[in-house]
Amino acid sequence: MSTTRRSGLLDPGMDLTLRPMRYPDFYERYRAAIRNTWTVEEVDLASDLADLSKLNADELHLVKRLVAFFATGDSIVANNLVLNLYKHINSPEARLYLSRQLFEEAVHVQFYLTLLDTYLTDDAERVQAFAAIEHIPSIRAKGEFCFKWIGTISSLDELTTAEDRRAFLLNLICFAACIEGLFFYGAFAYVYWLRDRGLLNGLASGTNWVFRDESMHMDFAFAVVDTVRREEPSLFDDKLTVQVTEMLEEAVAAELAFAHDLCGDGLPGMSSADMRSYLEYVADQRLARLGMPRRYGTPNPFGFMELQDVQELSNFFERRVSAYQVAVEGSVSFDEDF
Repeated sequence: MSTTRRSGLLDPGMDLTLRPMRYPDFYERYRAAIRNTWTVEEVDLASDLADLSKLNADELHLVKRLVAFFATGDSIVANNLVLNLYKHINSPEARLYLSRQLFEEAVHVQFYLTLLDTYLTDDAERVQAFAAIEHIPSIRAKGEFCFKWIGTISSLDELTTAEDRRAFLLNLICFAACIEGLFFYGAFAYVYWLRDRGLLNGLASGTNWVFRDESMHMDFAFAVVDTVRREEPSLFDDKLTVQVTEMLEEAVAAELAFAHDLCGDGLPGMSSADMRSYLEYVADQRLARLGMPRRYGTPNPFGFMELQDVQELSNFFERRVSAYQVAVEGSVSFDEDF
């Protein structure tokens, strides 16, 4: 294994030297993530059981489909992190953050395991939920989208050519913008729609912490993209813009099929048409963050998502005083577009 210091973030090798620090921003992101430590045991799902009995058949279908997606979503992200991202980002500071992200994905997996064990009391129904990626078409399609992009660079041992690095960027952008930044944000919207109606506050409380983690994961990935853009600007051409835009269009289509599955003919304040508008709005936010032209020009239809950053920040400090073991240092910012 080479320990030679390299000149670029995607140059082959395994730089092990933290001093002098080449990418201090990545190290500060790692420290910020440590300050945001939470545990599944802090999430109280007890009140949700009474709420589940209040839901009608269509609403209960939505909730069960949603938790079935949650059952494997974060595991897929963790697999790509281990198999692809850690191997190719040649920065010890960035690998510290990725190690922390892997821990957070494990916490999310534990949270969704606990969620399914609480919501689904029938053993056979639990087994079906965890196997949803195999037998529910709308969830399988999202899984296939993820696996396709994992596979695009799984055979690359080193990023030796410009095309290798372009392929890596597309994988990184896919998981940041399409999976964590679109699939997960769509799922969060259903949770906060229910919370807006006074339902499943335990699920919303746990989702607050997951939401914050995923926003930080996405922001880190975009910071990696920014760094590569500074170091290798020739990779960021019209071809890459077309590829990313088409990727997001495909992700929106997959997530919209999931919305049709969850919402059917529509629920009060939540329909597949509403979700289409929201997904298009979010896709545009991801393209804008990448410095690429917006694709849709659709406004955000969900006022409860526009308020989410404010509510989460308030809950963060309220819970932190009474429940958290890790002290807050510095500042916490929620300026992501939802």
